[in-house]
Amino acid sequence: MKDYAGNQYPAVTTSGQQHLLSEQRLPASGYGGKASPRNAMDGAANFAYHRGMIGFLLKKTFYDLWDNLLRVILVNLGFLISLTIPIFLPGIVLAAVPFVPLSMLVLAAGVLWCGVYLAAAALSFKAVSDYGSFGFADFWANLKAGWKTGLAMGVLVLLLVLMLGVIIPFYLGMESILGFLLAAVIFWTFLLAVVSLQFFLAIRARLDTKLKKVFRKCFVIFFDNPGFAIFCLLHTVVTMALSAFLALLLPGPAGSILFLDEALRLRLLKYDWLEANPDAEPGVKRRYIPWDAILIEEREKTGSRTIKNFIFPWKD
Repeated sequence: MKDYAGNQYPAVTTSGQQHLLSEQRLPASGYGGKASPRNAMDGAANFAYHRGMIGFLLKKTFYDLWDNLLRVILVNLGFLISLTIPIFLPGIVLAAVPFVPLSMLVLAAGVLWCGVYLAAAALSFKAVSDYGSFGFADFWANLKAGWKTGLAMGVLVLLLVLMLGVIIPFYLGMESILGFLLAAVIFWTFLLAVVSLQFFLAIRARLDTKLKKVFRKCFVIFFDNPGFAIFCLLHTVVTMALSAFLALLLPGPAGSILFLDEALRLRLLKYDWLEANPDAEPGVKRRYIPWDAILIEEREKTGSRTIKNFIFPWKD
């Protein structure tokens, strides 16, 4: 194949990708035998990141979401049912048994269950990102496979809620410079955790099963790709806000999980390319990742569609 500048290169694939740097390799000679990625791009290189990676990410996520509308709606419906446990059940328990610790225990149990459910959803939608699908049996198997990750996710959510709802107000209530400084530190720690841990379930589904490594890789991904991580978080916030108009059934939490898995899957191609081109100029190769060339095989698999293709796919 050739890229947009006419340079010959080997394809990059993501099949079987299970760790931070895939077993796939590109020749160290890079594009057309030239080490520097500058030679693999045309005059629009500065715009290749947005045009090549982000645009394709949004396109592929939309296609996969459209092709799996029923699955997305069903998973979201299951999550909404699960969400009633931490939202409504504690109040019901407190009214029946006026014992606050029991109500708090029910709340925590509900949050933990929601974490387990979302972990199963992340493991299931990984198949969709990989151009596959899943069924009820797969989702059930993923519940059993991802329960530890789900519990860990639930604990993290409880800690973040504690930070935002209890610890920060406590320090602000001190009405002192020290209290304000401590509240500021906790707040920025909270933001760092949120923007980094958004990839927690996707990394568990795609890279590693050991929770310590999953946790560490969340921060590795963020610090190596801060702009990309912030974009993903903003996309999730906007998606969930728009989902409110459809009662969180579409795209909803399932759509956000699918997007984050798609984002991580494509982003890992960067590390394949970097490892395959060790002789490229360090500063240059980090700044100019040739996404247009790297994603050609992915574009071929995804294809393009017209409005007719979306509405009447059987007429292709």
